[in-house]
Parts: sequence; structure tokens; C-alpha cells
Amino acid sequence: MNIQNVFTFLRAFLGAFYDNGLGAIFRGFIHIFYNEGYIEAFSLFGGMTTGEKAVGMIFVILIVAAIIALVVLLVFGIRKLLRINRNVVLPQDLVEECANLKKQIIKMSAEKDRILGMKVSDIGNYDGEEGGEGSGEGDEEAKKAGESRFYKLTEIDQLYADYVDPMYDDTITLEQLCDMFRNFACSKMRLYYEPRIIRLFIAGFSTTRLLILQGISGTGKTSLPHAMGIFFNNPATIASVQPSWRDRTELFGYFNEFTKRFNETEVLKKMYEATWNKNIYLTILDEMNIARVEYYFAEMLSILEMPSRDEWIVDLVPSGWPNDPKHIEKGRFQLPQNMWFIGTANNDDSTFAISDKVYDRAMPININSKGVPFEAPYQDTIWMSATHLEDLFNEAKEKNKVSQENLDKINTLDDYVIKHFRLAFGNRIVKQLKEFVPSYIGCGGTELDGLDYVLCNKILRKFESLNLSYIRDEIDGLCLYLSELFGEDSMGECKEYLQRLKKLF
Repeated sequence: MNIQNVFTFLRAFLGAFYDNGLGAIFRGFIHIFYNEGYIEAFSLFGGMTTGEKAVGMIFVILIVAAIIALVVLLVFGIRKLLRINRNVVLPQDLVEECANLKKQIIKMSAEKDRILGMKVSDIGNYDGEEGGEGSGEGDEEAKKAGESRFYKLTEIDQLYADYVDPMYDDTITLEQLCDMFRNFACSKMRLYYEPRIIRLFIAGFSTTRLLILQGISGTGKTSLPHAMGIFFNNPATIASVQPSWRDRTELFGYFNEFTKRFNETEVLKKMYEATWNKNIYLTILDEMNIARVEYYFAEMLSILEMPSRDEWIVDLVPSGWPNDPKHIEKGRFQLPQNMWFIGTANNDDSTFAISDKVYDRAMPININSKGVPFEAPYQDTIWMSATHLEDLFNEAKEKNKVSQENLDKINTLDDYVIKHFRLAFGNRIVKQLKEFVPSYIGCGGTELDGLDYVLCNKILRKFESLNLSYIRDEIDGLCLYLSELFGEDSMGECKEYLQRLKKLF
């Protein structure tokens, strides 16, 4: 076998192939024989020996197979590339899709607010005036039937028709109240609280109607107001805040224009019940910052800031019906004076930061340590009226007024903070200080400890919103200034908080 003959044949075959392409082979042998290149190649092939023909055919088959495989791979590669390009999402496409989703969410939220917040005024008035859309047959039929729009509140009217107040114990002092509750929580509920926490909690009632219990999870933030409700023979109402809470309807409810009824919440029911007696009512806003507090509680914050309690009024519906509950006049409800709201807050990735607007109007209580078990004498529940509790606060404010010397020091400290940190105390915080500290003293605390707590949690807390690198060099100077004003061994909580801020760098 002459290998030279094989190479001569392959050279002729490949030359014809490159000139005519692979397709010429598959068009049939007849067309091949008419092609000069292939005629020359196969004429050489005919003059080869059997072994040379076998080797030549093997090479031809391998060459053709390699070309076909290359074509197949190229086709599949192109198809895969097209598929990948089809699935690739450009950043600009993602931005546009997010914008479209946001628009849809806004539209859906607006629709939800429109439905839940729909008022009677949206369908006209209820007095049957001509031309008013609200003078529909449904409203008139509901009036004639004597049905109440407020089913739960009307039930309260019926339950309290012959109500008689219990025998309240009006001899208990603030300090006794703190000790009695601490013993009750220990002996009956196996809850252990430091005396300082109890004093801060009760003194906070004298300052504002909203308290915020914050700290690490598992320290008894929810248990504290829950136990106090039981202690006062009036269990607290627990409202579990949901991430979807966005407006006041989550607290009060809303009027349903289809059923012609007001969908009352349990919170509204308890508010209304509180107007019938003198008991102390506590409402727990559990996990209050899992939604934005300033959204669903904004109206309450504004109303409870009113100087006169006669102005604590909420518009539930725009007009009155003859069969409305007794304590709702012309669709307006006056908030009870014997109810306090206690929010529990955790600071983690699943919650929102509580804004300064909320903090300024509330009294934060930090609970960052677990209670240490102790032995306490048995203590039963008590009956105490909210009237007596407020009398105790007023008595403490008269008896334990903040000394003028310390007020002057506070003013001096205010000037220092303005100069070095561009922050001011504000009249609201000074007013809260004058109300909280005397009550804290009445609960068994000291004036300096009360001042220390208010300054730390109402003023220095605002430093977190500043540029920490900017104030770092000023922190040591403020600590020294606190020692000069109030003494080396005082204002420990403020100094400790400032040192923690400094470690954040």
C-alpha cells in the first residue's frame, strides 16, 4: 500500500470539498459525478488498491463527521446564546419593573384606604336633606328600624345601664403602690422587676398617655403592663400591631357603607367602656414599631397633646343618628381620661425606627435586664380609681417640685448642648421633666436620678441622629460638664450612655 496515493486522493477530495461545500455530497452521487473536482478525486480513488481505498474512505468519513459535529455544536451554541440573551434582565429593566410595582402598590393602598376610611359624608348627609346622596333608602330604613351603627358600643351601654362603682381604696400612696405591685407580680405571677423599673413605669403615667417599653427581647416588656392590668382588676387590652397598619382605622375601625354599620375594634370598645367608670385602663400596642407608629397613631399623638381634655375628641362619623351610643354625640367621641397606651418596641431588622415626633410625646422606659428572682410577701389585687391615681400625681407635683437650683443647672446645660451639639431641650421636654421627676420622687426615687433618666432618654438619645464622628471629641467634655454641674458621683446613666456612644467609633 502506497500512502502517497491516499494523500493524493485526500488532497483532491478536500480541494473539491472546499470549492463546492459539504452540500454537494448530499445532493446525490449523480450530481457529484458531474462536478469536475469530485470526478478528478474519484478517478484517483479508482486507481488505488483495496487497502488504500479503505484508508482513504476512513479519512473521508472522519473529515465529514468532524465537520458535521462542528456544525451541530455551532447550531446548539447559537441556540443557547439566544436563550441566555432572552432571559438576561438588564438593570434598567429591573428599575422600570420596580417602578411599575411601586405604582401598583400605591394604587392598591389608596384603594384600601378609600374603602376602609370611607365615611358617611362620602354618600351624603344622614338628615334626609333633598339632593343629598346620603338620603338613600338604606340610611332611612336603618334609622326607622332603630338599629345602631355601633353594635359593640351599644352593648356597652346596655351592660352599664345599672353599673355601680366598686369600693375603691383611696388610701394608697405612690410608694406603697410600687411596692404592692412588685410584690403582686412576684408572689402571684412569678414576674420579677427591679424597684427602679416599677417607679419609672408608674411615674411615666403622670407625664403622658403613651409609654414605650423598649429593650432586648424576653425581659418582660409585655408582661409588665399585662400584670399591672390584672393588679388593678381590669386586664389590659392587647392590640398586636401588624406591618400593614397605616392609618387610624386600625385603632378605631371604619364605617361600612354597604352594611350601614361601623366596624368597631376591641381598642375602640375598651375606650368607650372606659367612659362609663373610673377604673384604670391599659392598652398594649404590642410590637408597636413593626409598622410606622407615626402613621397609625398620628391622630392620637396630636389629640393627646391638647392642653384641655375637653379637646380630646375623635370624629368617628360626620353626623349623628338618634340611635347612636349614649357617649357619641353627633358622630364625635371624647377619648377617656382613664386610659393609657403602652407600646412595646424591639430594635432589629424587622422593625422601623421610632421617630423623634413619637419619642418627644412619649415616655420611653428601657428594660434591658432580666429580673432576678426574690421572695416577696403575698399581695392580692386592688381596686384603685384613675381619679385617685391622678390625685396622687398632682400631690407629688406640688410636694416634690424640682428645685430651682437644678432647673438653673438644666438651663445652663441646655446652653452647653446648643453650643456644642446644635440641639435644644425644648419646652415640651422641660414640661415633662417637671411632671415626671416629682412623681418619680413620690414613688421612692431621688430627684437627681429622675433628672438623670429624663436627660438621658429624652435629650442625649437624640445624639444618635447626629454625625457621631463629629461629636466624638465633644463627648468627654460633656461628661466633665455634667460632673461639674451635678457632682462627680451623679448623672451615671447619662455618662454611661455617652461612653457607649463613644465606643461606636
